[in-house]
Amino acid sequence: MHPLQELIEAARTHSPKLKDLLAAGLPLLAGRDGAAVWGQEFLFAVESEKPAMVSVDKQPAVAMTNIAGTKYWYRLMTLRLGTTHNYNYLVEGRSLGTYDVAGYNPDSYPQAGVAHGTLSEKKTLTSKIYPGMSANYWVYVNAGADVSRGAPLMVWQDGETIVGNQDLLRLRLQIVSDNLVQKKLIPPMVHVLISPGSGGEAQGTRMRSIQYDTVSDRYGKYLLEEVLPEVAKTYKLRPDAYSRAIAGASSGAICAFNVAWYTPDQFSRVLSHIGSYVALQWHPEQHVDGGYIVSNNVRREAKRNLRVWLSDGTDDQETTSGSWPLNNILLANGLKLKGYDFHFRFGEGMHAIAQGALDLPESLTWLWRDYDAAKTAQTYEMEEAERAKPVFRVKIANREVW
Repeated sequence: MHPLQELIEAARTHSPKLKDLLAAGLPLLAGRDGAAVWGQEFLFAVESEKPAMVSVDKQPAVAMTNIAGTKYWYRLMTLRLGTTHNYNYLVEGRSLGTYDVAGYNPDSYPQAGVAHGTLSEKKTLTSKIYPGMSANYWVYVNAGADVSRGAPLMVWQDGETIVGNQDLLRLRLQIVSDNLVQKKLIPPMVHVLISPGSGGEAQGTRMRSIQYDTVSDRYGKYLLEEVLPEVAKTYKLRPDAYSRAIAGASSGAICAFNVAWYTPDQFSRVLSHIGSYVALQWHPEQHVDGGYIVSNNVRREAKRNLRVWLSDGTDDQETTSGSWPLNNILLANGLKLKGYDFHFRFGEGMHAIAQGALDLPESLTWLWRDYDAAKTAQTYEMEEAERAKPVFRVKIANREVW
């Protein structure tokens, strides 16, 4: 039995095994992200000294069941697929954390007869472009990828979040890409999963925001001059931008967009989830703009030959650094007004990977649609269905505005 099936079956039958399964380290009780999904069954679990409740999709909270002799509380529910669900744990009326979880569609689950790709061991490289910094990366190669003559490439930021047990991760890249390759919906390719660096000029140990949120061509140079040459020592990669995509979530998303924006001759396909197009690395004293400038650049500068999938939600973050949902809408409208080949998926989710994980089979298929290995270039045109639609408009949805 699949580990998630076993976990949910134990919850359904109130089996004594549930205690051991939760204690075994399944990523269920790690902070706010306490949920496991198999089909339409959603297991919510939290650790608390006192009785806990859970509110799902902003409905009235319901009681959770205690596992005798532990601080674990759980609730098994049947929910709709093909959408995200918000959940909020409460103890004595106080929230322990709220998050979103995906109601996955079939292509996000292991399927019989699908050839699996291979994941490399962890590799570490040091940087000269970011002096004193080192970073880890992994390479996942879909079955059938031609790594001797040259394979398509997709680079994923925050790679450490996608390399573990795919059945238990939110973004099931390996499962999804293998399923789509089997169906010939995307080409078999080399996926470079790279983590943010540590050391270097960061005040602490993580270079993530400096690398990802800075609006410049520096990170692109890092990939092209340091990371990919190392990868190419083992795997031959196609050099044409037509065969290269780049992806990320949050700060990783603006990073991905900036790489393609500054080097459209190297990357032409962009996947952006909950992008941080805000002022996280705005330094006016250094004449460095924040991420909010990206949508303005798109509107004012010459059109690049890019294909872009964006996604965000109404409940994404609002902080002193800016508005995540509004800046994603601004970017979508910039792409719309300039005639880009883009798709914008705007749901109700918060700053979580749930919507991106739910959409992954669709977004990858859309991003790589009509790919032809015999070609090295294509001029991307806005889809006719999108061309007929208006720009995005917004309205206040959660309070009176008069």
